[in-house]
Amino acid sequence: MAQILLLEDDESINRGIAFQLEKEGYDVTACRTVAEAETAFHRKNFQLMICDVGLPDGNGLDFVKKIREESSLHIIFLTALDQEIDQVMGYEAGGDDYVTKPFSLSVLMLKVSAYFKKQQGTEQERLESGNICFYVKEMRVLAFGKEISLTKNEWKMLRIFMEHPRQILSKKQLLEQLFDAEGDFVDENTIAVNIRRLREKIEPDISRPEYIKNVRGMGYLWDKECRNA
Repeated sequence: MAQILLLEDDESINRGIAFQLEKEGYDVTACRTVAEAETAFHRKNFQLMICDVGLPDGNGLDFVKKIREESSLHIIFLTALDQEIDQVMGYEAGGDDYVTKPFSLSVLMLKVSAYFKKQQGTEQERLESGNICFYVKEMRVLAFGKEISLTKNEWKMLRIFMEHPRQILSKKQLLEQLFDAEGDFVDENTIAVNIRRLREKIEPDISRPEYIKNVRGMGYLWDKECRNA
């Protein structure tokens, strides 16, 4: 079982994150001060840490700099600071990823899950759902037995949905997941356009979608079970 160290001083946020992580099957050690986290760090072999920056007895950046001297665990900073310089400081301190408050718990879970999947080499060769067959490594998709052509963003969006079936994804979550480190960005209008185009390619009846459904005021949902093959 993967070991996660959580350092967050806000009690409600700490409890919410810990609960969701444990629900996903992780072993979580939840701390609210640097002193608690430092003690826990030397007692267990953690693979990942979620770390707040502003803490009652110190600074998360300084704590990360210190543990970086003896550990290469994956670190996700969780903070209300969202200026570019703050993010740069986080990465320079030794952070690997960054989530700003207010944040989506689902996005944080996706980041944690993606890291462990990558580490464990568990990327599946093929995902299947209904009449959709997604060949991950080949970047090839079959719908009703016929290969379909997808744009880069359509391909990425379909993969996100099929890897997280029956989970509501907001436009903000999709935007964060579709962010391209090479410099290409998408906006909310692009999300809607890609959803429509993707439906045209995979839905038997676009007026009554079976796969990608709208959840009013919340986002979108892949409404079928998926299986790894």
